[in-house]
Order: sequence, then C-alpha cells, then structure tokens
Amino acid sequence: MLDLAPLARFGDRVATGLLDVTSDPAALDSAGFWAVAADFEGGLTCARFADVRHEPVPAPVPGAWRGPGTGDWTSSLDRAAYMEGVRRIRAHIATGEVYQANLCRVLSAPLTPGADVDALTALLARGNPAPYAGTIRLPGHGVEIATASPELFLRRAGRVVESGPIKGTGRTEDDLLAKDYAENVMIVDLVRNDLGRVCATGSVTVPDLCAVEKHPGLVHLVSTVRGELREGAGWTELLDAAFPPGSVTGAPKSSALRIIDALETAPRGPYCGGIGWVDADRGTAELAVGIRTFWIDRAEGALRFGTGAGITWGSDPEGEWRETELKAARLLAVASGAYEASGGTLT
Repeated sequence: MLDLAPLARFGDRVATGLLDVTSDPAALDSAGFWAVAADFEGGLTCARFADVRHEPVPAPVPGAWRGPGTGDWTSSLDRAAYMEGVRRIRAHIATGEVYQANLCRVLSAPLTPGADVDALTALLARGNPAPYAGTIRLPGHGVEIATASPELFLRRAGRVVESGPIKGTGRTEDDLLAKDYAENVMIVDLVRNDLGRVCATGSVTVPDLCAVEKHPGLVHLVSTVRGELREGAGWTELLDAAFPPGSVTGAPKSSALRIIDALETAPRGPYCGGIGWVDADRGTAELAVGIRTFWIDRAEGALRFGTGAGITWGSDPEGEWRETELKAARLLAVASGAYEASGGTLT
C-alpha cells in the first residue's frame, strides 16, 4: 500500500514528523519549521514538522509515478475562450480600469490510483529543474502539491524581505518584446508598493531590473525587490500586504482581481498562490509563487495544473495563448512520461 505520510520537500531540505497544522499566519513567527501552502483564493495551510534534514531529491523510481496521457488534459478555458478573455482585458485597459492583468486557465486530467506528488517531484527535478521546486504532501488536510516554480515570492532573512517577480517569457532572449520589458517594470512598481506597505520608509530598493534568466525550454525576465520590515511587522502583516503575488494578478491589483474573477471559470487553488517554507527558529524563509505547479484534487479524482500569461495593451490574443501552451508543454510532458520516453530531449 502506498505510504502517503505527511512530508515536505524543498530542494535538498526534507521535513517529516508532522506536529500540527494551522491556518493562522501568526504561527509562522512562533517556533519550528513550517511548510506553507497559500491558495490564490486566500486559503492558508501551515504545517509544522518535527524533523528536518538535508538530502538530495531521490532519483525517479520506474513506475512510482503514473501520470495521465498527454491527450487526457482538459482546460478550464479553451483557445477561443482564452483569446476572447485577452480581448476583454484589452478593452478594460482601453477604458483605464487596469494597466495589466494576468489571465490563467486550469488544466485537469483523471488522477491515476495511487498517485504520489513526491514521486512526481522526483520526475520534475530531472526533467524540469527549478530553483524553488518542492513537495507538500498533507493528504489528511487536502494539500498534495508538486511544484517546479522558477519564481521567488518572498524570501526572509531576519527583517530583510525580498521578492523576485517574473514578467516576460520567450523561447529565447531574442523572443522577448518591448511589451515584456514594460510589463516587468509595471509589476516591479506594484511589488515595490506592496512591500512598501509593510517595510520601513525608504528601505525598499530594486537591486536588479529585467535580468534575463534561462530555464528549461524558455527564458524569463526577472527583477529583484528588497526591503526591511518595519518594527512590529510579522508574517500576518507581510502576507496581508503582498498576497496574492503581483506578478500573477496585475496592476492595479484590486482592479485586476475583479477582472480575473469575472473571466476565469475555475479557482486557481495553489496555482499562483504561495508555496514554501518558514524556519521560525532561524528567522529565515523562502516562499515561491505557485506557478509550474501540479496539485491533486482527490475529491474530484483529478490532477490539476495551471498556466497563464500577463495581458497588456500590446498583447496579441493568439500570442498569449501560445505563451500559455509554451509554459505548460514541458511540464505536462514530464508528468505524462513523454519526456522520459523521448530520452530527455524535449524542448
């Protein structure tokens, strides 16, 4: 019988021995090592573990993960609906309601009996390595996530907090457009404002703007925003100020969230939320934006995955649809076994 004991894995850090679970963010300022999963819609699960050790992600075990077929995925928005959504966002931009909004879709496939997200994480580590990859497996609490996120949401070292928003995606650096750079700068300004709500006056800076990062199969524009938390501010205040991540909402955030709610037909869940760990004893933490993320919905018997794109006035509906396809293709191939079948040559 498959062992689905509670577990969290982030890079080479593995946590076992579940102690307690809470939805109160203030617990993250108390003591212990916590795995954190925040849904885009606002649900928060914080799980404290007794034992934390360092070990490499295990090599995939043949047959340990049985994913859906490549043709088994369905989308909450099909091509026509997604492209219409892009046009509607551009109409909102034309009237000045919003400058940019992220439009996402959720892909679903039948769940294979015995599926274990940590076995999927082992495959992703080989087929789509990512700086913020990990597992949160809490089947008794409805949280089973395997992420290959490339994007930093919040990192803490004492009072210093840092975010690494991604905006701008292409197959190569030559594919990046003026629209991508403008979009990145726009979201950096939003993240600066978010952190400014909870950081000491004058402490928020942008050490890196629009750096090109290479990831499997694509490139991103990535910036860094850094600040120092004001006295008395903890995780409750930080999450209130920064969540949901600006790079997957839009600007202004409040307007973008209203548009997202009107256009998207499925909840994002862990996708576009926050996934990672907090070491309250050491005052350190690393939460990723929940992109390039799979999660299990056992109630519906489904494996889910999200993909999306940032829409600006310069967006082309067909081009934005292709961007969502590009972001999903490699990871869906890994989850289905097509990447291994190709000998690891998928691009």
